Amino acid sequence: MNFLAHIYLSGDNDLLKIGNFMADSIHGNKFNDYPTEIKKGILLHRSIDSFTDMHSVYRQSKHRLHEKYGHYSGVIMDIFYDHFLAKNWKTYSDEKLEDYADNFYLLLKESYDLLTEKVKGMLPYMIERNWLVSYASIEGLEMILFQMDHRTKNRVAMHESIVELKQFYLQFDEEFCLFFEDLKQHCREKLYELNS
Repeated sequence: MNFLAHIYLSGDNDLLKIGNFMADSIHGNKFNDYPTEIKKGILLHRSIDSFTDMHSVYRQSKHRLHEKYGHYSGVIMDIFYDHFLAKNWKTYSDEKLEDYADNFYLLLKESYDLLTEKVKGMLPYMIERNWLVSYASIEGLEMILFQMDHRTKNRVAMHESIVELKQFYLQFDEEFCLFFEDLKQHCREKLYELNS
């Protein structure tokens, strides 16, 4: 899962959201350097990633991309699944996606001192290009994939995966909806464990 899903799956706890959002830039046991709720967010993020990687439905989705994109098929699939979360947003939230995104950007600005250097560097681009809302459209998704290509020195033309997205759109959508119900349940259980 990518940024939007990680934030959404954190519920209403702001510090948990921040930890979950920036967890990829915190390695090993460095999470112990953070306040308790951010630490829980980092641990939740890691649990989401492990659960996702092992889930049969996610693996089925990713398999369609593997031959052409290899190692990057997982990166692409995470972004695709964020697209389906954004596209189906009304199923999962009563708050408009645009408002949800704006509130999260504001939270990051207000919590700037808690962010990692990597996230601080990324933040202006994220807000300017409104990544969280961009996931909802295929054009926005293509822009994000172009940026990913740039960041990975064009090792694979990830933006070309829009072809597969369109080709298997209904299958990906159905698989996301199935998978996401399991993931939400997993997160409820993990949060209960972390809060016990």
